[in-house]
Amino acid sequence: MKAMKDILSNALIALLFTAQFLIVQAGFSQDNQPENQDISALREDPDNPLVEIQTSMGSIILELFPKEAPETVANFIDLAEGRKSFLDPESGALVTRPFYDGLIFHRVIDGFMIQGGSPTGIGNGTPGFSFPDEINARSLGLDRMQALDDEGVPHPFLRIASQTQFQSVILEPLYAELNISSQEELENNIAAIEERISNLTVKDVYENQGYEYTETLISRMPVRGVIAMANSGPNSNGSQFFINLIDTEWLAGKHTVFGRVRQGMDVLDTIGGTSVDEQDRPLQDVRLIQVKVLQ
Repeated sequence: MKAMKDILSNALIALLFTAQFLIVQAGFSQDNQPENQDISALREDPDNPLVEIQTSMGSIILELFPKEAPETVANFIDLAEGRKSFLDPESGALVTRPFYDGLIFHRVIDGFMIQGGSPTGIGNGTPGFSFPDEINARSLGLDRMQALDDEGVPHPFLRIASQTQFQSVILEPLYAELNISSQEELENNIAAIEERISNLTVKDVYENQGYEYTETLISRMPVRGVIAMANSGPNSNGSQFFINLIDTEWLAGKHTVFGRVRQGMDVLDTIGGTSVDEQDRPLQDVRLIQVKVLQ
């Protein structure tokens, strides 16, 4: 009788173990992601695509915003999936293949952002084409921000820290706008200059620098976790992007925000904390293994 009880007890233990194992197994999909993790819940809009950036330090999932930056999102996805031709920096030929796979984050600044998407790996690479910014300055409130306060202090977004910068950022574009090219014309237009300066907004300053804005789209501020286009000035977008480690409001109006991290902020912070050299390049490559659109 005792032997029979032992057999039944052992059989019950084995059955419970098997059932527990099957439950655990059922909780994971083929790619080891929990089945009960509904990735659609990561979206704020059900129509927005989710993109996974698999890096050598872990994976980051982004929600992209095609209603806010349609051309930018399409460009990013088409490059990632190998549907858009680009100029190969080694051969100089147009090629079509997944663009981002194998590239590195070539610029990492802890307490600021991480940047990638340069085909040369040193920050000067382009895909051989450029496309316009997609930014609505009004929705960012830049048209309501005075460039100078009542004391003549520049708005912090303008990052003016010297008289030379004040001259180049504020005064010289105004002189060009008012067609002032001599000291005599300057003296004859002092009143007009002062009035123009008193009404100058941050949006005006950026437009004087060549930025062009749209009012058909809605833009959002470049806060922590957003992905935005890196550029070399107005309408110079290509393939390079950055992901914010902090809020960077002073970049509003200068960079197209087209998505936001929805999972993997810990990975982002880990990359941000990696050791870098004097040029902010990681001492050990942080590689983009694959960039893919999720279902």
